[in-house]
Amino acid sequence: MKDLPESWKDVFHRFNKKATPSRRAILEVFEEKGQHLSAEDVYEHLRAKKKKVGIATVYRNLDLLLRMGILRKVNFGDGREHYEICRTAQFHHHLICTQCGQVVDCEGMTQEEEQFLQRLRKEFEQKQGFVVHSYHIYFYGLCPRCR
Repeated sequence: MKDLPESWKDVFHRFNKKATPSRRAILEVFEEKGQHLSAEDVYEHLRAKKKKVGIATVYRNLDLLLRMGILRKVNFGDGREHYEICRTAQFHHHLICTQCGQVVDCEGMTQEEEQFLQRLRKEFEQKQGFVVHSYHIYFYGLCPRCR
């Protein structure tokens, strides 16, 4: 990653944080791998690239990038937190194979599907008196390879 995207530069500026070499290296891993990564995954990728970043630094920076909205945390029920890069403000959901652990992003929902989720969100808000800011849905089952 030669330079940060303008949108990320703006975020770093807004949070009054610097795009340090460690933060750039972590973002580069997400750009290259394009998948859901745990802190340990990021650390191993950095070590393989001969980057001198400790595991504590990885955790601290993942937390910061999460708070800044550059990364999003996802939990697939495997006992580890995973992170993904936020390319848009729109949330997407995941299909998770309970046999092999494959994770598939559910993006590009139809308008009807989005409307259904919005109706469901509003119904929860009305019934519970709770204001929902965001939501994330996980579907568990078997992928085509494991069926």
